Amino acid sequence: MSAREIVVLGSASAVPTRTRNHNGYLLHWDGQGLLFDPGEGTQRQMIHAGLSVHDIDWICLTHFHGDHCLGVPGIVQRMSRDGVAEANAAFPASGALYWERLRHATIFHDTIRIREQPLGGSAVELDTADAPFTLTARRLDHPVEAYGYRLVEPDGITMLPDELAARGVHGLAIRRLREDGQVTAPDGTVVTLGECSVHRPGQRFALIMDTRLCDPVFELADGVDLLVIESTFLDEDAALARDYGHLTAGQAARVAAEAGVRRLVLTHFSERYRAEDEYRFADQAAAVFRGDVVVAHDLDRIPVPPRRRP
Repeated sequence: MSAREIVVLGSASAVPTRTRNHNGYLLHWDGQGLLFDPGEGTQRQMIHAGLSVHDIDWICLTHFHGDHCLGVPGIVQRMSRDGVAEANAAFPASGALYWERLRHATIFHDTIRIREQPLGGSAVELDTADAPFTLTARRLDHPVEAYGYRLVEPDGITMLPDELAARGVHGLAIRRLREDGQVTAPDGTVVTLGECSVHRPGQRFALIMDTRLCDPVFELADGVDLLVIESTFLDEDAALARDYGHLTAGQAARVAAEAGVRRLVLTHFSERYRAEDEYRFADQAAAVFRGDVVVAHDLDRIPVPPRRRP
């Protein structure tokens, strides 16, 4: 299993279809699991995907339309049943009443501790404690309050083996060089970290669900390695997309192109389209975005692209 990948648990929009479940996306990132928008049936989809609720550290809701949250009761109750001790939850603060209803939808032996982080305002930086990433949310343009999410790995450095060898820096001396910024080589010269390393930008991920085009969409997607984004409608139905607060395939691709995205994942497809229409989503996106385009299917595992080599 890739240390960094998105598992698609559902890729339909308002209603499930024969081939597509309600929404649900589980991001694996260096031992952490972030479950975005668990719709109805997510628990069973996780079983089909070979996943466990022990894989979930975060439940992140973009908004409280049913296709993005009706799976919460089953997930939370299964987490308690299977002995998950704690988790985090992020959701729009304006929907706190709906969260409470979902969180305590039925009678069950409630043992899990969920640290709630309600989202309010135009931009929120969540408390990720010692997780190996930052997580931010931005307000989108949908008929109800909705947020998109952006995950960023801190920048680091990549050591250059040839430069280390040329200066005689080996073994534990490399560790001291990383920690102290400089080290004395066997010949007595002082070797600095800058001489033997290059800057390594952190990898980035964004998930953008129900929204019209707006500035926060581009801000969330800026420079990400993997963008999971709704493309509910084909381009010829742009008027419907605007009326209902959604994106078309071409609009999603425009976001990816202008934001410098590496891999674009289209999802959240309207039930109005048939299976034979699927290629049109890919074609309309590819006409705008020259990078990697993936049309999501349920149970797909889509890796974050490999880190760029310095």
